[in-house]
Order: sequence, then C-alpha cells, then structure tokens
Amino acid sequence: MIHIKNALFKTLAVSVCAALAAGGAYALAPLKPADTEKVTKETTVAAASEDTGAVKDETVYVLAGADGSVQKIIVSDWLKNTLGAQQLSDSTTLTDVENVKGDESYASGSWDAQGNDIYYQGNSNKELPVSMAVTYKLDGNEISPQELLGKSGKVTIRFDYTNNSYETVEVSGKQEKIYVPFVMLTGMMLDNEVFRNIEVTNGKLINDGDRSVVVGMAFPSLQENLAIDKEQFEIPEFIEINADVNNFAFGMTITVATNEPFSKLDVDTLSDTADLDSSMQEMTDAMDQLLDGSAQLYDGLETLLEKAGELSSGVDKLAAGSQELKNGCDTLNSGAGTLQNGAQQLSDGLNTLSANNDTLNGGAKQVFETLLSTADTQIAAAGLKVQKLTIENYAKVLDETIASLDKNAVYQQALDTVTKAVEEKRGYITQQVTAAVKQQVTEQVTAAVKQQVSEKVTAAVRETVKNAVLQNVLNMTTEDYEKAVAAGMIDTAAAAQIDAAVDQQMQSEQAQQQIQTNITAQMNTQEIQSTIAANTDTQMNTAAVKKTVSDNVEAQVKKAVSENMASDEVQKTLAAASEGAKSLIELKKSLDSYNTFYLGLQTYTKGVSDAAAGAAALKSGSSDLKAGTQKLSSGAQELNNGILTLKGSVPALIDGVTQLRDGAQQLSDGLKQFNSEGIQKLVSAIDGDLGGLIERLKATVSVSQNYNNFSGIESGMSGQVRFIYRTEGVE
Repeated sequence: MIHIKNALFKTLAVSVCAALAAGGAYALAPLKPADTEKVTKETTVAAASEDTGAVKDETVYVLAGADGSVQKIIVSDWLKNTLGAQQLSDSTTLTDVENVKGDESYASGSWDAQGNDIYYQGNSNKELPVSMAVTYKLDGNEISPQELLGKSGKVTIRFDYTNNSYETVEVSGKQEKIYVPFVMLTGMMLDNEVFRNIEVTNGKLINDGDRSVVVGMAFPSLQENLAIDKEQFEIPEFIEINADVNNFAFGMTITVATNEPFSKLDVDTLSDTADLDSSMQEMTDAMDQLLDGSAQLYDGLETLLEKAGELSSGVDKLAAGSQELKNGCDTLNSGAGTLQNGAQQLSDGLNTLSANNDTLNGGAKQVFETLLSTADTQIAAAGLKVQKLTIENYAKVLDETIASLDKNAVYQQALDTVTKAVEEKRGYITQQVTAAVKQQVTEQVTAAVKQQVSEKVTAAVRETVKNAVLQNVLNMTTEDYEKAVAAGMIDTAAAAQIDAAVDQQMQSEQAQQQIQTNITAQMNTQEIQSTIAANTDTQMNTAAVKKTVSDNVEAQVKKAVSENMASDEVQKTLAAASEGAKSLIELKKSLDSYNTFYLGLQTYTKGVSDAAAGAAALKSGSSDLKAGTQKLSSGAQELNNGILTLKGSVPALIDGVTQLRDGAQQLSDGLKQFNSEGIQKLVSAIDGDLGGLIERLKATVSVSQNYNNFSGIESGMSGQVRFIYRTEGVE
C-alpha cells in the first residue's frame, strides 16, 4: 500500500518536476490531457526545426545516500523521431543500454528506429554537473546521519550544492568562468511528532498539523555568474532546516535540477537597458502566472477530493472479489493435494512393476540360452557339427544346416518364398511404421508449440490486465508506472500489491477463458499449423528418428518372417522335407516360437519403463502444482488481508487529499510572499545599477543553451536534460 505520507510528498515532487520540464511559469497549473498533448506537440515541432529533425529528451535519476553521496546514476532517454526516420544516429556514453518500450535495435551508433520514437535507459558513472552534500548537526556539532538516528535536541540539516559545470568565455573583454545556471528544487516531508519549531532558510514550509512539507530553492554559482553584490541581493545557494527534534528520523528527499528556464531566454532581446527592463517585466509577469497556476492547482485538488468517494466504493468491490478468490484458491489447493497423492501411488506402482523388468528380461534370456544349449546337445548327438547357437545366429545356422540336409531345398524354398512375400510388403510396413512414429512426433511437436503459444498468449493477456489494473488503481499508464518504479517513487510493497492484483485478475474465469480462447484461435491459425507441420518434418528428417523408423521396420520384417515360417501352411510344406531335416525343422519351429515370445516380452518391458518414466514426471509435476497452489492460496490470503487494510485506509486517504488541498492554498500564499520578497526585490536590486549585467546574463544564457545533455548527443541534434536526485531516509 502507498502510505498517505508518501502519496502527498510524491504528488508535490511530480508537480515540481512537471513545472520544470515544461520550462515556463504556466506548468504549475494542472494540465488536462489535451493541454499536455498540445504542449508536447508545440515543443516537438519547435525542436524539429534543427538539422537532424530529432530531439533528445533526457532525465537523469541520481540515487544517493542520506549524506548526498552518489550511489547509482540511471539515465532515461527519449529520442523524438519527429520526421519518422528509419534510422536515428545517436551518441551515448551509457552502459547496460536497454530499449524500455520497443524492440528497435542499436548498433554502430545508430538505432533501427523504423519511424518510431526511441525510449531507452542505461547506467552512468560520469561526474554530475551539480554535486549535492547533505550535512547534519546536533546541538551545533556535526554528526553523521546514522549516529543522529533516534537522538533528540536542536538539529540542523543543510543542503549544499556545488556547480561543477562551466565554460570559460569572454565577457566585456575578459575571460570569465561562467557556470551552467541550474535551478535546484529540494522537497521533503517532516513528521510533526519528530520535528517541532521548524525554520527554513531559502525555502517554504507548509504545515498541515500532522506533517510539514519543506520546499527549498537554490541557484548554485548564479551569484558569481551575474557578479551581483550579496549586500544588494543574495541569490540562494543552499537550503537549511533548523528544528527541535525528538527521537530523530528522516525520510527521503527529492531534488530536481534543471537549466531549462535559462535556456528558454532570448538573448537577442538583451541588447540594452531597455531590453533588460523588459526581461525583468517578463519575470514579474511570469511570477503572476505562477500565482494564477497555484490557484488552479487548488481547484484541481478540489475535484480530486470529490472523486475520492468513487475510489472508496471500488475498494469495497475489490475486497469482496478478493474473498471469493481466496475461497477458490483454497479449493484448488485441496484438489491439487488429492492429485499429488494419486500420482504418488501410480508412480510407486509402476516403479515396482518396472523394477522387475530386468528380472523378466534376464530370465527370458536365460531360458532362451538354455533352449539353445539343449539344441546344441541334440544336434551334436545326431552327429552334426554346427556353429554354437546364440540368440542372434540360431536362425541362420539352423536354416543353413536344414538346407544342407534337404536335397530338394524344401525349407529354403519356403523361407525364400516367405521372405520374398514379406519383402514385397516392406513398403507397406515402412509406411505404417513411419505413420505411427510421425503421429508420436506430431503429438510431441504440437505439445511444445502449444506451450509456447500459451506462454505468449498469457503474457499478452497479463499485459492487458496490468494496464487495466494500473489505470483503475493508480490512474497511470504502464510507461508512467515503470518510470515511477525506476525513479524509486513506487515502494516495493506497492509494486508487490500491483503484481498481486494482476495475478488475481489473471486467475479470474474471464481471463482464463480469454487465454484458452486465444490459445485455441492461435493453434488453429494457418501459421501455427504450418509451424507444427514444418517442425514435425524437421524431426522426421533427423538421424535419430530415421534410425527409429529403420529399426522398427527391420524388427517387424523379422517378426513377420518368423510368424509366417511357424504357420501351419508353411509347416505342412516342410513336412515333405527329408527325415533328416525334420527334427531340425521342429527344433527351429520351437525356437522361433520362443523367439516370438522373447521379442514380445522386450516390447512389454520397454512399455512398462516408458510408463514408469511418465508417471515419475506426472508425480513431479503434481508436486510442483501442489507447491504452486499452496503459494497461490497463501498469496490470495495475503492479498485479501492487504485489500482489507487498503479498505480500512481509504478514509485516511480522503483525509490526506483534504489536507493536500489545504496545503495547496498555503503554497499559493507562499508564492505571493516569494514574489514580494524575492522577485520584486531582485528587480529593485538590478534597477539603476546595470554594469556588465547584460553581458554576463547573455553569457549565462549562452552557456545554458550549450548544455543540453548528460550522456552524449549526436551532432546536429537538439536536446534537453533534467536531473532528479533522491536521497535515502534515515530510518
């Protein structure tokens, strides 16, 4: 669940980010979807006038420790393909680059854009243009944030910003170091049970009774750029919070850094004092628009408060559905247990039966060898010298011996006749064996393809369900949600609950029916059927399958010859053979009969082994199923508990929105104070003492316009960049 504190703070942070990203005073007023689209299109069209027709919009997320030390830098880039180019050249220093919205590939400094915008992100270890240090003092003595945790006293928290990005340019005939002008906006939330008597330097404090929101602003090195005397007007370069603290704990902070407000200034109009006076008037007008925007923000929060009742009703329905899901999961888990027990019994029984396979085959082989040994003795007693009989050679040896004893070659003729007849049917036998093998291969291929189709269909349905859940619960698109997660604005618990809600919807009868319907439709498509046919043909052409077919054909031919030679019709023909051959013919007949039994036994034991292996797989699968249904049942219980907690927290949410609305009113009052004490004071400080201010302001704007990226940009491509720092809490 997203706590009310976090929701309130994130709402303020997103509002500040939106204001800076728009690059003007109008952005604090809530924009409707149509207005947002208009602003985006206007910005894109203006930027597209550049030579390349492409724009690089970059957001740098800085994950920092409680002291401001950088832990990780994640960069999110949006290449706006305004001309719909098939290829987009792009320079970047990022590592672990990942396309986060499409499947367009990047190679040799170029994206295969296919006419699309490109959204990607990566990591960087490059030095930041502005570094931030957060220091803590307790009763006047500096202390680490970890040591401060849980202590009480007079606490000072100070945010210092060091500008590391500058150019050396000529100003009024001299080489001057001009820093990239960044606006630093830092926001945080303080618990009023921990912090009391709060004072803020270079910031604004909004107190709703339970918590205080601090928003501070600084312009590192801008005082040096403009060479303004601090005694006349001091431009803030740090933010400091002083408070009486009981049992110190401190949440995360969000800082937005951008140079876009300065880059938007038109330096061509700053040619003389009159132009500067006009720019000061523009700044005053922009401040008036900011004041108007804060009033519109208040009106927007009033509308949000009115819609909170609909959210409460939806949560009640969600709680009822969660209870039904939990009951269904319990029933499914019970059935999976029954299946697991049955699979265990089946596997045990087949394993017992399969354990006797070697004994059966070994005993049958021993009997066969005993029969052959007895035959050797009988043949020797008859005074015949033949090769020792084995299972593999007895038929050939006896056939040759019988032929040598039968002057009319009756037996050989019969054997040739039977063999020829069987060989004439070899093509049919091969066809039947091939058909049987192909049937098995087709079933295996179909099962594998169906599994792949099922996974893709399930993933597609899940993506649709996730989009619906995000829209219903957070009123966010998947893209916005993923960006919020990447920026650390959605905590782990909230993300887990979103996933749980998606899992719940995926188990619904409607979702499962949709999945099965889509799978059936996909399986019946010409493409899938062609794939199955092609994969089956590929398997049939492998050496292993061809050998299986060949071996089975030879076994069937050999079996057919033995069965036909043992038939009454053939035996009647052989009865006319010489007396000397009759005994051998009878002996071979007996051995052929036993050989038929022996081959059948081998087929049977192989079938038992295959069945035992299948039962083992079934047992393993049923165990996995039981474990999965157990987790599903537990997860449904946790989901139900979480939704009940969410249901109980809705009144607090409505209360929080009410407080946020009241805070917006206080923000409006604070902007009025900032206008009178800040903007108007700056206008007064500059009036009558211009000096080289125009040239310095021109240089500052020029340096700002030159800084349009962090991770690299292609020559001729326009761009813009903003930085969002998030520090860890001390909790």
